[in-house]
Amino acid sequence: MEKYTKRLPISCSKVFDLSPEGVWEMITAPGNLNATHPFCDTNEALVWDGENHSDRLVYLNGRTYVRNFQTWDENKGYTLLIGEDNGAQSYVVWEIESVGENKSKLSITVYPFILAKLPRFLAFIPNLFWVKPRMTAYLNSVLGGFAYFCDTGESVPRNHFGSHKWFS
Repeated sequence: MEKYTKRLPISCSKVFDLSPEGVWEMITAPGNLNATHPFCDTNEALVWDGENHSDRLVYLNGRTYVRNFQTWDENKGYTLLIGEDNGAQSYVVWEIESVGENKSKLSITVYPFILAKLPRFLAFIPNLFWVKPRMTAYLNSVLGGFAYFCDTGESVPRNHFGSHKWFS
């Protein structure tokens, strides 16, 4: 994963009134993005067993990505590669941290494939002013979708936190 972590990362976090086990259960259920992701049209598990995990995420705009999970650390988080089948991949780290009694912080860090072919010093400015604001809005919407589901027990409405140019 070293080649992916050389990219400029973008990270967002949210605190949930759940234990790490509760957050883990929410983020690892097969097809969980159907109920929690505000830009998800469909989320279908392709392989979901004790050893291997892979799913397909179709966004509202029809863009289709496959998520291939690389690591799976129960109640702590996972890593995955996401992108079009046989296309460029972004590396994503999901981390769960206990922050108090029955409180957990979920952090998502993306090492995006966009600008990955540029040297870091050339990618810095477009990342700062173009990629990072859009990816931050996206990640905050995804985390907000999990919070909405956690708080209400209902599926998050599509585009609930506003539409997104890349995924709506």
